[in-house]
Amino acid sequence: MSAALSQLPPRYLRTPEAARFLGLSGRTLEKHRIYGTGPRYSKLGGRVVYRLEDLQAWVELGARASTSDPGVGQVLPAKRHPSIMPAPAGQARR
Repeated sequence: MSAALSQLPPRYLRTPEAARFLGLSGRTLEKHRIYGTGPRYSKLGGRVVYRLEDLQAWVELGARASTSDPGVGQVLPAKRHPSIMPAPAGQARR
């Protein structure tokens, strides 16, 4: 982090601002929250906020140098993943 940024107070973005920062729609970011595939967030009362550092860290998970680069992590699509979320009660996994 640059010296100038480290002197600023932490910056928090609401969902629409965070989505614009990431180049996603607000709805996609909401789906990532539901499925547990998105960046870390905090709840302040009823409001969802994202720290800039958490958004940047999530983007870095998907960073690659080439198509054969395995990278350090994986950014999953905004959908249900059995390894992350259990199936709803009364429904079998496919």
